[in-house]
Amino acid sequence: MRRRIQSRMLRGWRDLRYSSGLPPRRDRATARRASSALDSSGHRDAHLLIAAPGRGNIGDQALFEAFLENAPGPIIAIVRASDDFVVPAGVSSKVKVFPLPSLVYGEGAEHAAAVRSFVGLLAGARSLSIIGADIMDGRYSLRGSVRRAALAEIGAREGVPTRIIGFSWNGSPSFGARRALVRASRAGVVPLLRDPRSALRATEQGIRNVTPVADIVFSATTMDTAVAIPEVPFAIVNVSGLIARTTDQTSQYRRIIDHLRSAGLHVVLLPHVIKDLSDDLAACRAVADVVGGHDVTLVDGLLPPAQVRALAARAAVTVTGRMHLSIMSLMGGTPAVTLATQGKVEGLMDLFGAPELCVSPTGDFAAPVIAALARVMPESSSTRDTIAAALPGVIELARANTAGLGTAVRAPSTAAAATRGVLVVGESG
Repeated sequence: MRRRIQSRMLRGWRDLRYSSGLPPRRDRATARRASSALDSSGHRDAHLLIAAPGRGNIGDQALFEAFLENAPGPIIAIVRASDDFVVPAGVSSKVKVFPLPSLVYGEGAEHAAAVRSFVGLLAGARSLSIIGADIMDGRYSLRGSVRRAALAEIGAREGVPTRIIGFSWNGSPSFGARRALVRASRAGVVPLLRDPRSALRATEQGIRNVTPVADIVFSATTMDTAVAIPEVPFAIVNVSGLIARTTDQTSQYRRIIDHLRSAGLHVVLLPHVIKDLSDDLAACRAVADVVGGHDVTLVDGLLPPAQVRALAARAAVTVTGRMHLSIMSLMGGTPAVTLATQGKVEGLMDLFGAPELCVSPTGDFAAPVIAALARVMPESSSTRDTIAAALPGVIELARANTAGLGTAVRAPSTAAAATRGVLVVGESG
């Protein structure tokens, strides 16, 4: 109990610091000093990517792979640790993984050293892309959100064309995260918002250069049929470990799975995230212990995204608490009834005109999930037709995340612009 209280106090103090704007101000100062000491006359051809946290998260791996597949090389992927991601063999020749463990989540001297290394990479960069996903609005980690926006701003001020790859924006973002993103957008960073609601919210909150896209995972094309696919009709069910932290979902999922069984479907329980504080495998096991039988299969690990896509494309329907499993199901035309917790899933379903696929995981949520399943499961359902009709346009929006990278051209850095009397908006503060 004491350790938990201390952890909460530490996080509260850290959030207060990042709301103050002081840490990113120090990062900008560190970057300016590092930049002034560099020889900037070298060859600039690398596309830099700051990846999502990774390790234990299929969604983060899917985002990583989708960027590598669609962006031109050479790519330098900045990660926390070299084993956070798997680089698929098909793109390995154009990717170099560059661990900078303290760049986003570090503090003190180690973080300052990481910022200097980052500026060194920018000197040889043709572009900078940052995976945004659901980690820009401060709802998960204020430090991570503020840091990513600050690094994007530094990239833009160094003259590197900078974008934040398809992300959601909460209706109530953290103050510090919003301020950091506004600053970045004023410096020339292009925020790529992955659904119409997020784009509207961002625009209304003063964020500039807002460009509507779809989640970049929709642009992935790889599929691996090596995964064991049931030879009978089946449904995929994911039990979110994140939701399980605050809600006992077992009885609700028992009713949902009973409904799927009554429809003649085998049930595949599929974890999507396995982390200490958000363990889908533990949540799926808890449900399997209650409903287990010959017609229920528990996948006891994380599958590669290409295998998830192959499995989802063959499923009759998906029920999930994770948005990227929903995305990878929709890619195969499979309706995905999705538990929506932060407003981002509603925006996703706006792209498909299928609000019936969103269910709030509160109270007796089994009832609306079952009602949605009854509506979307038939092969002749209007929802399936709507998904099929919308998917080509969504894929094109997803490809916009990497559009133009092959022709990206560096601009003068802030320092160079200042020596020529060019005004750079938002430099103060």
